[in-house]
Amino acid sequence: MPLLLPKPILYLITRGATAEATTSASKEFHDILGQVSAAVAAGVPLIQLREKKLTARVLFDLTARAAEIARGTSTRLLVNDRADIASGAGADGVHLTTRSLEPKTVRRTFGEGFLIGASTHSLGEATNARDGGADFIVFGPIFPTPSKAGYGPPLGLHCLADVASELAPFPVLALGGISIDNARECLRAGASGVAGISLFRAPENLRRTCAEIAKLSQIHSGVVK
Repeated sequence: MPLLLPKPILYLITRGATAEATTSASKEFHDILGQVSAAVAAGVPLIQLREKKLTARVLFDLTARAAEIARGTSTRLLVNDRADIASGAGADGVHLTTRSLEPKTVRRTFGEGFLIGASTHSLGEATNARDGGADFIVFGPIFPTPSKAGYGPPLGLHCLADVASELAPFPVLALGGISIDNARECLRAGASGVAGISLFRAPENLRRTCAEIAKLSQIHSGVVK
């Protein structure tokens, strides 16, 4: 199904600061809910709970509370990898990694109304995710970033432009080292929006960050050659 969100699509990803020992009473648990609240208030269209180390029980509780915050707003909530928890706790969908179930399996299990995002690092992966039933992909890393060092050198704007052009009008979000300073280049390369962790980390700056990127999308033109 088409991802009907205003462009640029902004995708906030939580930073994975929780641990197996984290509980619903822990500070980091409530910090995430505070970030979700700020993002919803700022009008961020997509949020991913990327808290891979939490126990299933605590992740379910976090998801249910975050879903309650987002309910009735334009913000849509996804959970990294765990489609079962996302569905059961009231989130809008799941974000799949290259090690997750294939999008077509998730789609068949959870239905057409379940939102599916997918991480990709090549044109082949991007095409497979789209053809398998994902609603959007993130593509990267575009720029250097410590969190994506394991995926090799940055892919760069030219790779982003190639993938965005090949898959258009399918939504491709740029990921990896994204900042307000380079977001415009990603949009010029054809990205439908940007995703990030550090970009959206400070709750007190979310409104300004969203406004500045939205302004960039209104003035950019052309694509990277």
